[in-house]
Amino acid sequence: MNKELMWSLRWGVGIVVLALGATMARKLGYIEAETAMRLAIGGIGVMTAAMGNRIPKTVVPGVSVYRAQRVAGWSMTLAGLVYAGLWAFAPIQLATFGGMGALLIAMAVTFGYCLSLRDSAKAA
Repeated sequence: MNKELMWSLRWGVGIVVLALGATMARKLGYIEAETAMRLAIGGIGVMTAAMGNRIPKTVVPGVSVYRAQRVAGWSMTLAGLVYAGLWAFAPIQLATFGGMGALLIAMAVTFGYCLSLRDSAKAA
């Protein structure tokens, strides 16, 4: 199986195990429901950061593509860390909107940068 696919599957299984473990701990009375939710959703933020960190490490020819991958990697890594941090420490409502806002900003930055590269390539 493809190395990238296996990496992604491991993350997916890890998130499911984390969520199931948090649910079990909640049912046994070790943690509250809010803590279980924060653990599971915070894990998704950490996964987003890890995936963003891997983006620039993939091999794709072309200087423009490499620059776009770097911007995407940085923006998604930072957004994932903000997302996970908000879900770990902020009130739920702020974590919901702030986390989604961070991810949307990261996607907009990446998309805008790709469009600027495309426009500069057309001009050249």
